[in-house]
Amino acid sequence: MRGLVLIGIIVAAVGTFILLRGATYPQKHDLVKVGDVKASVTDHHPVPTWVGAVALVGGIVLVGAGARGKSA
Repeated sequence: MRGLVLIGIIVAAVGTFILLRGATYPQKHDLVKVGDVKASVTDHHPVPTWVGAVALVGGIVLVGAGARGKSA
């Protein structure tokens, strides 16, 4: 169960990072494509805070499940 605790800690850390600092993901859009020439734009969208909250709670649950499995 040690792996479950480690994964839970990592997931909780990522969730905490998203909640406190925020994170973005890129999305690329092609504007014009003429032959071999194309123009594109990359937008950066923020990751919703609820994703961070779900990751934090899920990580805590994984740590708890791993710790409970180890003690039993």
